[in-house]
Amino acid sequence: MAKASIFSGNLVVIGFGSIARATLPLLLQQDTLILRTITVIAPVLDQTSWFEAHGITFIKAHLDEDNYEALLDRYIDPGDFLLNLSVDVSSIALMTYAANAGVLYLDTCIEPWAGGYTDPTLSSEQRTNYALRQQMLKLRKKLGKGPTAVVAHGANPGLISHLLKAGLMGLADELKHPVPVANAHVDWARLSMQMGVKVIHIAEHDTQRSTQPKKTGEFVNTWSVDGFISEGGQPAELAWGTHERHWPPNARRHRNGEKNAIYLDCPSATVPVKTWTPVEGSCLGLLITHHETCSLADCLTLRENGHVIYRPTLHYAYRCCDDALLSIHELIGNNWQHPRSKRVMGHEVADGGIDALGVLLMGHALNAYWFGSMLSVDQARALLPFNTATSLQVVAGVFAGMVWAVRNPDQGIVEAEDMDHTHVLDAAYPYLGLVLARQTDWRPAITALPDQRDGIEYPWQFAQFTEA
Repeated sequence: MAKASIFSGNLVVIGFGSIARATLPLLLQQDTLILRTITVIAPVLDQTSWFEAHGITFIKAHLDEDNYEALLDRYIDPGDFLLNLSVDVSSIALMTYAANAGVLYLDTCIEPWAGGYTDPTLSSEQRTNYALRQQMLKLRKKLGKGPTAVVAHGANPGLISHLLKAGLMGLADELKHPVPVANAHVDWARLSMQMGVKVIHIAEHDTQRSTQPKKTGEFVNTWSVDGFISEGGQPAELAWGTHERHWPPNARRHRNGEKNAIYLDCPSATVPVKTWTPVEGSCLGLLITHHETCSLADCLTLRENGHVIYRPTLHYAYRCCDDALLSIHELIGNNWQHPRSKRVMGHEVADGGIDALGVLLMGHALNAYWFGSMLSVDQARALLPFNTATSLQVVAGVFAGMVWAVRNPDQGIVEAEDMDHTHVLDAAYPYLGLVLARQTDWRPAITALPDQRDGIEYPWQFAQFTEA
């Protein structure tokens, strides 16, 4: 029996990259959202025949600061849904437009206009995701309640915040720990503190590989090349834990906002961190900056009498696929010169690869506990065309966020942390493969810190994850 529709309007999609191609087949086959028409607006339109055969309309156009309002006015009516899966188009501008036009909105990250990530007139602090999020928070305060705009809701950022909440609940169950509640909601920061969680990694390991060897000068990835290069060049960012005893020499504090996250004055793709996932065990990831680092920093900070009494160290630790790792190293070695060619892996991905995406909760009585999605490329292909394991995890977050938005259509701008994680995960689970919890005794070596003089061993220090 078909599910009752909770939405029946038009959908306008901005962008036609790998994630848009991966998302559209799901939107065509599901019956929760009845989409009268689907229109895609993008500057580059390749390989559209399958989608056109399924009734999707394509408009070849590039949105910029001068034309976006007039262009969108041609295709959007009040009550429609604007899905932003683009690069180089300002999320702040589109959120403002959506609020004024009376349409729902979702994006997968807060994107600036073209050049915003690399603008030489901006300081390192101004190029952080923290700074981009501050713009969003300012807009949210200005707009107040109105049409729901779900910001930064793909796999990570987005879905990972819901997996973190589910992981904390799973750990509480394992530890037989009561769940504290405040104002009828789980007090996530207090729960995390009471269980002794000191460090949280968004721990991802992508083992997918291509049957087509990477060429010199070619950047290969399992998702957006432009997106990975952009965030890899931004400063590394992390929530800074209250248990930390050694301040990194290149770390900087922000000068506004809640100041729960910090940044390192170096590109995030140049910061290696030790981590662990169930797919291969321990590995060396990259501390890539992401929106959820900042939003979860706020969610998991506990204050009493105006003083911070608890916050875990939290950041992304990304072991990308081998070709992407080679690509990012080559890019750095070439002084960040744009690659000669770019390729997002698709049909040439070999069978058997897995993307393990989850949260690694560390420092508690069980040592470390991973909770997340183990999705193979074979499973992804069986579910939907034009997908790899990586893209389908993003698609799951996009779809689940859209469902939440239409069920809660008047909430204004919201982040993943503002949403009910159980409802979001219910919509996402069919596309996440094996979702599991795994305890591990792994931890980085406990070593003396550079400025340590008391002779006491301090585990779970950031410096121990980053040391050679």
